[in-house]
This record gives sequence, structure tokens and C-alpha cells, in this order.
Amino acid sequence: MPEENIDDITLLDSGAAYSYADYLRWTFEDRVELIKGKIFHMSPGPSRSHQKVSASLGNKMYNFLEGHPCEVYFAPFDVRLPSKIGSKDKEIFNVVQPDIMVVCDQSKLDDKGCIGAPDLVVEILSPFTAAKDLNNKYSLYEESGVREYWIVYPGEEIVEIFVLGDNGKFELRNRFIGEDEIQSVVLVGFSLKVKDIF
Repeated sequence: MPEENIDDITLLDSGAAYSYADYLRWTFEDRVELIKGKIFHMSPGPSRSHQKVSASLGNKMYNFLEGHPCEVYFAPFDVRLPSKIGSKDKEIFNVVQPDIMVVCDQSKLDDKGCIGAPDLVVEILSPFTAAKDLNNKYSLYEESGVREYWIVYPGEEIVEIFVLGDNGKFELRNRFIGEDEIQSVVLVGFSLKVKDIF
């Protein structure tokens, strides 16, 4: 007998571990992510500066990738990060919604979103999500094999780029500001000046 949907987030136990199968039964309006089975709330509504950065950077990536096998997606878009290939929904405990992501392996895409690590992930920090993006998600993306992780600081107009090293650990490529030109490792040939994002 199928389990019932949950339409009230207060019915969930904040100390429990939940799977993607549980996540699919949640019909409440609150946007949440799962990291190692724990519920993390997303910000209620992104700020204007967040949306401006997302649109500017995302559009530049989208235009660059026209006719390319890699595709760019924007939140809300579920990315399931299983601990092993072939995991069933009840065995997946990581479901996140990066602000922007690029997926080059078409086999990772299905009607539910992406299963497996995107090649490139961008998180645009807000006061509400900074700790999660800099700690929990950083570790999760590193463990999952995201090849390139951009952290954007809208207030300071800084972009940090981390690239996955041969040792499976993120290495800070650089902190970019102002007139600095960002060049992606994953998206060969893609470049832009930091000031053009903001």
C-alpha cells in the first residue's frame, strides 16, 4: 500500500534521515534540499541581486552552449546525488537544487532532473544559504565528483572557482573580481569578465 503524501512540513522530524522516495511525497510549498538525509530549507525567495546574477551568468552559459552536447539548467531543478550507481529512490539521500548547473553527460538527465554529479555547479550566496553552500554543499559536490564549483558573492562582486583535483579534492583556482577574466576548465573556450556578471 503506497504511503500518503505529506502536505505540512511540520509533520516531519528534523532529526530524521529522509530519502528521495520520501522527498517525492512532500506536497508542501516550502522548498527544501536533502543533504545526507537531513532537511535543509532553501531561502524563501531569492533577492533581486541574486536573480540578476543568475540570469546574467546563466544566459551567457546558455548562449555559449548552443549546439553543444552540454546543457545548462537553473533552480528549481532536482539533482540527485546517489552514493552508488543504480541506487533506487529510497537509497538516495542527497537532493539539491543548484542555482545554475551544466550537465554534459545526457545519460544523467531524465524527467525528474539530473541523477549524478553535474559537470559544473554555480551557487549564488545569500545570507540565508551561505553556510550551507560553503560547507555542506561544498563537501557534497566534492564527494560526488562535480568537476568545477563556482561560488558567487553578489554583495562583494567576487567569484571563487574550485576545480576537482586528481586527488578527488577541490582546489581553489582563483578569486576573481572586477576586470578579472574568468575562464572555465570544464567549458573550454568559455570566458567572461567578473564585472559583466554583476
